[in-house]
Amino acid sequence: MLSDITGLHHVTALASGAQQNNAFFTKTLGLRRVKKTVNFDAPDVYHLYYGDAAGTPGTVMTYFPFPHARRGTPGTGEVSTTAFAVPKGSLPYWQERLAGHGAAAVEDRFGERLLRFEGPDGDGLALVETEDARAPWTGGEVPEDSALRGFHSVEMHLADIGPTAELLRFMGYTEDDRAGDVTRYRHPAGNGADVVDLWQSDAAPAKQSAGRVHHVAFAVPHRAAQARVQEALTDAGFRVTPQIDRDYFWAIYFRSPGGVLFEVATNEPGFDRDEAPEHLGEVLMLPKQHAHLRDTLEASLESITD
Repeated sequence: MLSDITGLHHVTALASGAQQNNAFFTKTLGLRRVKKTVNFDAPDVYHLYYGDAAGTPGTVMTYFPFPHARRGTPGTGEVSTTAFAVPKGSLPYWQERLAGHGAAAVEDRFGERLLRFEGPDGDGLALVETEDARAPWTGGEVPEDSALRGFHSVEMHLADIGPTAELLRFMGYTEDDRAGDVTRYRHPAGNGADVVDLWQSDAAPAKQSAGRVHHVAFAVPHRAAQARVQEALTDAGFRVTPQIDRDYFWAIYFRSPGGVLFEVATNEPGFDRDEAPEHLGEVLMLPKQHAHLRDTLEASLESITD
């Protein structure tokens, strides 16, 4: 069993437009945009990161907004819902704030109050009331006593949860509870973003596009820990990529048995490696291999009004 993984690191999804995506996560949800950069493999597409004040692992939702992309189709083989932790008693505030985003009745899930809603592209999102000591970003429009604390969990919608459950146990998670077709796994020594729910379903496979999650990343402290995880996963039969420099963390990727793309990302070096902490996300930062494209990209990328 692996001992280096410490919970979720980030979740990356697809969007159909940068401005509406930015407005939703920074204005409606009150997160901080901690980085405005571009897709390493498609530099004509933004890569936008939203999280707490520092972009702490376990708080960061990221998006690739492909202009005018069609909406994806929910189904099996994907992260179907990304849930954020909010303070107890705050869901009435959020029901009113998210009334235009599909927020309806509050559910009871594993003894916690949960509110489901949708992002601009039909993204599957939720808020969960819980005791959470993590400090929120308070520079937005959401009051501190209701602000998002970071991820609570991700829910994976799978045709067969068995092989992914075995993988999670190998990654250090333990079964925490069951309710109907959903089994909850929790990391006993996590970073606050500790929960993965596996939902078994006979639905058709998901079709990935705007509003659907591209991959989910799990956190490790540093590259040495990542190398140990890479070796152990390879020995267990997974096809794992080399360590890849993503500027703000190092990443390895592999496909989980249920079809979801998993990443293991380092906590270092962080989002302040090329910007002062007080100015994160304010200007377009480019990977060095795309630096020569700055004039072209600044002229062609969709304008984002903060």
